[in-house]
Amino acid sequence: MTEANLLKEKIQHAPGHPGVYLMKDRDDRVIYVGKAKNLHARVRSYFGGTDSRRMIPFLVSRIRDIEFFVTDTEKEALILENNLIKKYRPRYNINLRDDKNFYSIRIDTQEDFPRFQLVRRLKKDGARYFGPYSSSASVKETFYYLHRIFPLRTCRDLEFKTRKRPCMEFQIQRCLAPCCGLIADTQYRELVAEAILFMEGCGGRLIRQLRLRMDRAAKDLDFEEAARIRDKVGAIETTLEKQRVVSTVFKDQDVFGLYRAGERIQVYAIYIRKGAIIGQRRFSLMKTRMESPEALSSLLKQYYDTGVTIPEEIIVSERMEDAQIIEQWLTEKKSGKVSLMLPRRGDKKALLAMALSNAQSAFRAEEKLEVDNERVLEELAKKLLLKKLPRRIECFDISNIGGKYAVGSMVSFSQGIPEKSCYRRFRIRTKEDADDYGMMREVLERRYGEKTDLPDLIVVDGGKGQLGVALSVLGGLGLEEVDVIGLAKESHTLPTKGLSRVSRDTDRVYLPNRKNPLYLSKHPQALFLLQRVRDEAHRFAVTYHRTVKEKEDFRSVLDDIPGIGTARKNALLAHFLEMDAIANASREKLAEIPGIGKDAADRISEYFQAQKNGSPG
Repeated sequence: MTEANLLKEKIQHAPGHPGVYLMKDRDDRVIYVGKAKNLHARVRSYFGGTDSRRMIPFLVSRIRDIEFFVTDTEKEALILENNLIKKYRPRYNINLRDDKNFYSIRIDTQEDFPRFQLVRRLKKDGARYFGPYSSSASVKETFYYLHRIFPLRTCRDLEFKTRKRPCMEFQIQRCLAPCCGLIADTQYRELVAEAILFMEGCGGRLIRQLRLRMDRAAKDLDFEEAARIRDKVGAIETTLEKQRVVSTVFKDQDVFGLYRAGERIQVYAIYIRKGAIIGQRRFSLMKTRMESPEALSSLLKQYYDTGVTIPEEIIVSERMEDAQIIEQWLTEKKSGKVSLMLPRRGDKKALLAMALSNAQSAFRAEEKLEVDNERVLEELAKKLLLKKLPRRIECFDISNIGGKYAVGSMVSFSQGIPEKSCYRRFRIRTKEDADDYGMMREVLERRYGEKTDLPDLIVVDGGKGQLGVALSVLGGLGLEEVDVIGLAKESHTLPTKGLSRVSRDTDRVYLPNRKNPLYLSKHPQALFLLQRVRDEAHRFAVTYHRTVKEKEDFRSVLDDIPGIGTARKNALLAHFLEMDAIANASREKLAEIPGIGKDAADRISEYFQAQKNGSPG
């Protein structure tokens, strides 16, 4: 049976049940994932001409095979579709590339002395979560006011349990030292309740409560306490003045506006908590032939499946076919009613208009940036004599200290814009001495060894030596068609009047088969783009290097004992306080520690006994 006949046979016998379908091309790659209430009816509409969506002709011309997954309900199909899109990242689906979640603020009231924490993922652990906050700056500002007004502890649990005297936070009045018993449990709980009221947006109610307490303290002639409460009320009122109230409903709402021009879509979200805007988010510009309602539906499903806060109301700008199923799915995830709505009038319509206006502005800004970047890329290609326009640039950097903690980084820029989903980092495996050339060779061989997904231009941070290594690696792999340059910041001196000379750092571009470096100082925009790429690679490498170094620096001998993970290590340190005490403890004493047990106690005791005897543990 031919490929075409086999496909027709599959379409004809598609199951008439809810489920998910995977469409594949001639290379057996999944190019589209969809769900349907009735798989048979949906798939036949693709090939029968009854589906008028603009993407269908392009999709159908590329389909060579279809695979079906039957589910019991539409909601199960929605969940499976979402998982398969994340797994295969099909070309004709919307793929949410902004994998990094925004910060939320967490407080676990089940702890004896709760504290605020910054987290990126929400868990069903009984804790309270506030957010998300769209910028680290807004989170830091919120934290600043939180700790200024409500001096809860900031230290981690292990530090809290082992601290014997108050820390600097207590000295500057940002903590009341519950670790040392300087505040009663009831007073601390009262402070926690106030902080939660503040975070819930109930500032007016909190102020009324505090003023009543201030009046009582004044009547009791406790003027010091009354003054302290007065200052707190003033700080809260100042903070509340900065919050922009946009709704009198005082519900948690997310508002999604979609702007479209041709095949390009820009989505903008506004986050409202208790009637006040707490943040906004501009999603990456998407290019798709998918209809706007379907594109927004796909984005919402992927976005809310990443562990973000689910509000009570989600306001959208498109009427989506599967809105009711999405509502059911989100209600189940939230364990509370979630409404998905397209408003036609009133305050919610005004909020949607704000999101749509921001989406259009973001689209125009992105469009202008792309035009400018295209001109810069053309200038760069001309000055560097590149074989083609460097629409996709990859840059490499190495970071180490005398060969120790050596790592490599690779960043990717598309159309002059960072493409963070394509960043890669490398832990150097083959070099233990300070051999930057050898490290660069290892990183490049690991990245391009498979000879797939090649960039238009490779940039290495360094001069002739690093460029030579890159050319050698690419030549050995048969990838000579890819352009490669070296970018090095080198010092040179400038003559001045008199005898003195001034030293200045200048970026030089090293090109293959050219003796002298090229200066781009007369082409500042082209130079600035290369510098941005190089600096981002350096930042990414240094960040990873610090992470590796900190991990090694804080490594404990307990990490070498099989079966002793983080929880057991923390339990041992919290109980014994010092490593010598653990090493000298009897098996019985070790086994008494919660979470250790007899087997782990035996391993710990045997390890330290072997160390004392001079044999490997």
